[in-house]
Amino acid sequence: MSLEKTNAARLLDKARISYKLIAYQVDETDLSAIHVAEQLNEPIEKVFKTLVLKGDKTGFFVCIIPGGDELDLKLAAKISGNKSCDMIPMKDLLNVTGYIRGACSPLGMKKHFLTFIHETCLNFEEIYVSAGKRGLQICLVPTDLINMANASVAFLIYQS
Repeated sequence: MSLEKTNAARLLDKARISYKLIAYQVDETDLSAIHVAEQLNEPIEKVFKTLVLKGDKTGFFVCIIPGGDELDLKLAAKISGNKSCDMIPMKDLLNVTGYIRGACSPLGMKKHFLTFIHETCLNFEEIYVSAGKRGLQICLVPTDLINMANASVAFLIYQS
């Protein structure tokens, strides 16, 4: 079965970066990364979600964190050079990024935003991020994603 290429996949092709497109069964009532990880039969720690925020000083920025974790907004603000930040309203996601909820890829947004990825990505040979379409994930080497997204590696999540 041939999978339709997304903008994110085309950018990786252009950069000659190796990746795999992996299809999964979408559940419109559960767009969580946990559901995606279960569908992929992968540990949730390897399935990263892309969150878009707005800081009080820098404007929009992106945080990529493990699917089972919660972003620490205070850490995100500090790391991004803001005093405070919030997740953008869901209704603004498509307009800001070009992506919809459950399909927000850190690659191929309408414009490049300051991007941060949680440091545990480096614990894995491969991680998963959205390919930019519900039902499709990109599996790639974390350092390739970091380079393509021009991301900074940081600690971003609440500690339990």
